[in-house]
Amino acid sequence: MIVKSLEDIIGTEDETSGENWSSRRFIYKKDGVGFSMNDTVIKAGTNNFFWYKNHIELVYCIEGEGEIEKLETGDVYQLKPGTMYLLDEHDKHELRARTQMRMVCVFNPPLVGSETHTKEGYYPLLTE
Repeated sequence: MIVKSLEDIIGTEDETSGENWSSRRFIYKKDGVGFSMNDTVIKAGTNNFFWYKNHIELVYCIEGEGEIEKLETGDVYQLKPGTMYLLDEHDKHELRARTQMRMVCVFNPPLVGSETHTKEGYYPLLTE
């Protein structure tokens, strides 16, 4: 059994930040469960381009409001607490946060922990 609290992660090496986001990483590849899980905060008023070409990501919004645009089609979806989206086609997307947003993010294949976004908006596929 693995038990962690957000307090255990904030301010440690398990918290990774970019210009517009902070990711608190709870579960990693090394945990051997086939996925990883993050608690991510997106800053209010930011536009964020992401493209997880190496991962499938499921996101569940638990705080804040914004929208996500699937860039290939121009489809826009409103996000608020209780909304989930699954990037099952490695979708290039823009996440626009009207307010600070907090999301639970699940990745497959799982993250090893040291990933940061490339200029193209994706995480490299790391094995260690």
